[in-house]
Amino acid sequence: MLAREPLWYTVSPRVTPATEPPRVVIEDVAPVVDGGRHPIKLSWGSTLEVSANVFRDGHDLVAARVIFLPPGEPQWGAAPLTYHVDPDRWHGSFHVGKLGRWNYGIEAWPDHFGTWRGELEKRIRAGQDVRSELLVGALLLERYAALLRGDVAKRVRAVAGLLTNTSAPLDDRLKAALEEGLAAEVYGPLESAELTRSPLYELIVDRAEATFAAWYELFPRSQGQPGKHGTFADTGRLLPEISALGFDVVYLPPIHPIGETHRKGRNNSPKAAPGDVGSPWGIGSSAGGHTAVHPELGTLADFDELVRSARDLGLEIALDIAFQCSPDHPWVKEHPDWFFVRPDGTIRYAENPPKKYEDIYPLNFWCKDRQAMWNACRDVFVFWAQHGVRTFRVDNPHTKPFAFWEWVLREVQTRYPDTVFLSESFTRPNRMNALAKLGFNQSYTYFTWKNWAGELRDYFRELTSRPSTLYYRPNCFTNTPDILHEYLQHSGRPGFRVRLLLAATLSPVYGIYSGFELCEGTPVRPGSEEYIDSEKYQLVHRDLNAPGNIKQDVARLNRIRRENPALQTLPNLEFVNTDYDGILAYRRFAPNNEILVVVNLDPHRMHETQVDVPLDRMGISEGEPYEVADLLSGARYTWRGRRNYVKLDPTERVGHVFRVSRRA
Repeated sequence: MLAREPLWYTVSPRVTPATEPPRVVIEDVAPVVDGGRHPIKLSWGSTLEVSANVFRDGHDLVAARVIFLPPGEPQWGAAPLTYHVDPDRWHGSFHVGKLGRWNYGIEAWPDHFGTWRGELEKRIRAGQDVRSELLVGALLLERYAALLRGDVAKRVRAVAGLLTNTSAPLDDRLKAALEEGLAAEVYGPLESAELTRSPLYELIVDRAEATFAAWYELFPRSQGQPGKHGTFADTGRLLPEISALGFDVVYLPPIHPIGETHRKGRNNSPKAAPGDVGSPWGIGSSAGGHTAVHPELGTLADFDELVRSARDLGLEIALDIAFQCSPDHPWVKEHPDWFFVRPDGTIRYAENPPKKYEDIYPLNFWCKDRQAMWNACRDVFVFWAQHGVRTFRVDNPHTKPFAFWEWVLREVQTRYPDTVFLSESFTRPNRMNALAKLGFNQSYTYFTWKNWAGELRDYFRELTSRPSTLYYRPNCFTNTPDILHEYLQHSGRPGFRVRLLLAATLSPVYGIYSGFELCEGTPVRPGSEEYIDSEKYQLVHRDLNAPGNIKQDVARLNRIRRENPALQTLPNLEFVNTDYDGILAYRRFAPNNEILVVVNLDPHRMHETQVDVPLDRMGISEGEPYEVADLLSGARYTWRGRRNYVKLDPTERVGHVFRVSRRA
């Protein structure tokens, strides 16, 4: 039985509390998501801080612990809970040092020994005769000793014997009864009927890259010489530069064979001209489907070499997985029942009026053969994981069943617990939150549409507050092949620098799509967020060293992020008041690392303001001089007091990233 286990380090998962009325009440366990329906998330090496209301009737004391089961382990661990101010609110923690899905819960029981010892101390302070109380304690210790093993049982019995030894000095007997080590050795319930256990909750522990990373998106087919289709080898030659810019993840849109039937032409023309390369999201041809590579990119062996080359440079390759098929995909011929079949026998293509996607057949995830189809989709992830891919950007997951994602994410991460899934979902908040709760490790955000101070503050306060931080990890892309926001279309080079600075310092995870560093901002037409000559439908050759690029900004910000722990976590964001709302200021903080970011959100005009520095929360006295070092420019200033002047001309400098420190 659980109470017989020594100390609290090997709680048996087979023991359950008795089904009798509970002796102790456990309520309001935290942290949990939706009452425990969904897992919370942490990164490897973190500590989970837990708490709960624990109490019982009467005046007797209670004891409690948090129990936890790492993935794949046969036995539970445990750590004690204690209270600080409120005797009914108990707190504890445990370290998470293994990737995967953990379980945890709270156990509590009547603390017989603690109650006895507390009464003994009161009687001693009152000057009462406690010799009979020592005999009561001895009987209690004998009961505990019967549950224990080995040397622990021997020590407890020895103390029980001393308490009954009336010839021993009373002071020695009292000292043994009150010794702290004794309380630790008899920590636990006396019988299973006394044990109350909360429901068990789930915790996903991810590797660090799930919570801190910089992403760079590129199309491999555009990496060749002008006019020529690029290959994996061409992409590999670009990796050293991407690594030098400080990125961690290189994200590739679908690399699979592209269908010929209804292939899209340049600028999304419904008809492809000879030589048009089509959309990579029109997946599948006679060359294969989701587990094949486009022949013009190279072979599967070439892809494996790209993954190895990236790894050697400290990069990882992320793949786009889009569960949809071109009319030429092998699944269409082999499993036509996996799709939406009209009464006339034709298969329905994807449509989002007024947009039509004639080159795409959506999968029917609720078809009669759904088990085989779901397994096939799972096996796509497993296939690429076997080829070294551990990060997947999933296209439009909100258009597929939530039940599928809950199942498939667990299936894949059970085999490969270091896998990171990014949800590319731009939809209503509840849907985006639901996907994160179901297990997606990262999520796209509305960041691209939040450009002014009020909306940025409101949105990031939501993202950095509970309950969002328990399950939602925002990946703030500045742009995507689908999204060129109006702000970037009209702001010129300063606007791109503003958005880069915001993305890199507001979120620990951010990304840019290739061309952002060249300040590409021309839409296909006024009022559209689509790029002109979109790379989704054609090859785009870029000179990444073209005049006016902001690569230096990118490299510097990525270096600053790596060197400052305050920029590597999510919840530590505090917005700071400024006199002018067009200048946004915020604090990011970690032990011995105070960062203050000030950004001029207007890319066209110079603005100035007073910034209210939260000195009290930085540990700086009101009259004390302190240093602010601008990590972007290298300049250093001595400030004094809470209010300080800042002037930002976007033609020269769009913002500051100050490291704040007390003067030596």
